[in-house]
Amino acid sequence: MQIPPGSSNSTLELIALSKHYSAHSIAVDNINLLVPHNHYCCLLGPSGCGKTSTLRMVAGHEEVTSGDVILGGRNITNATAAERGTAMMFQSYALFPHLSALDNVAFSLKMRNVPTAERHQRAMALLERVSMPDLAQRFPSELSGGQQQRVALARALIMQPRVLLLDEPLSALDPFLRIQMRAELRRWQKELGLTFIHVTHSQEEAMALADTMVVMNQGRIEQTGSPQEVFNKPSSEFVARFMGGHNILKTAQGKVAIRSDKMSIHAANASTSGPSASGQLRDIEYQGTYCTLTFLLSNEDTTVNVMVSELQLNTNWHLGQTYQLHWAENESHPLAA
Repeated sequence: MQIPPGSSNSTLELIALSKHYSAHSIAVDNINLLVPHNHYCCLLGPSGCGKTSTLRMVAGHEEVTSGDVILGGRNITNATAAERGTAMMFQSYALFPHLSALDNVAFSLKMRNVPTAERHQRAMALLERVSMPDLAQRFPSELSGGQQQRVALARALIMQPRVLLLDEPLSALDPFLRIQMRAELRRWQKELGLTFIHVTHSQEEAMALADTMVVMNQGRIEQTGSPQEVFNKPSSEFVARFMGGHNILKTAQGKVAIRSDKMSIHAANASTSGPSASGQLRDIEYQGTYCTLTFLLSNEDTTVNVMVSELQLNTNWHLGQTYQLHWAENESHPLAA
């Protein structure tokens, strides 16, 4: 598939974008976001944070309350869904059960009165791209979940969009297939040279796929950056807790986040330098290649998790015993109040 002439710029910009369902129901609250051309962007956050409403406003399936949606330098805020240059791949795939895979992919061309031979040729080319040509005549009920997803992706791509919008596209798949399909999504995005906007509640999925990760909370953007930036340097307590793998500690300078694998465990009377805390070992959880030890900090109602390698599993840990927890000063990241 080739990107059509004049549509090579798939930069997407959201300017002061808001969606109010009522005076007391604000789904998206004045967000600003720039997604560069040929970028894989993941909108990440808990249920009800506004990520799907944002996606639907970009697609033209939700009316914008205020703000603008700019695609390739063109304001598409009030354009119809068909005029935007976007395509949406829904969580349920929404395939027509009475149509073959080939006719599902070709359906939008049929609605535009494209001749049968031409639309089938274009649909078959896309089925070949997603490794499905041998199953072109099968109906959705005869396809696996992963195969149905490939058909849905081909159908979304047939109108040659500049931006592909994906709403929880992997949530219905089993864990093994989910890992396989996210690798294929990443490959297709790079091969097609499109901008992908992908909504998910999975931190692992977003970190595996995204060039840019956008963490949302209560209709607002908490943090935007690469997966490495967001995970290693969370800007707020919400981001640190939502991403997981961090401990939140109170210091004289305010709250800080420390990665659980950046803390070390020492005997209570050990002599070490740098910041530390004292805690009682309350739980040991085996996770295969690593182990998580949970401590209750002394004089605080705060639990801290420390991740240790499988090689350390034979260490003689004692539940109920007090240990010192240490970390390097540069491993603690201040959090916004």
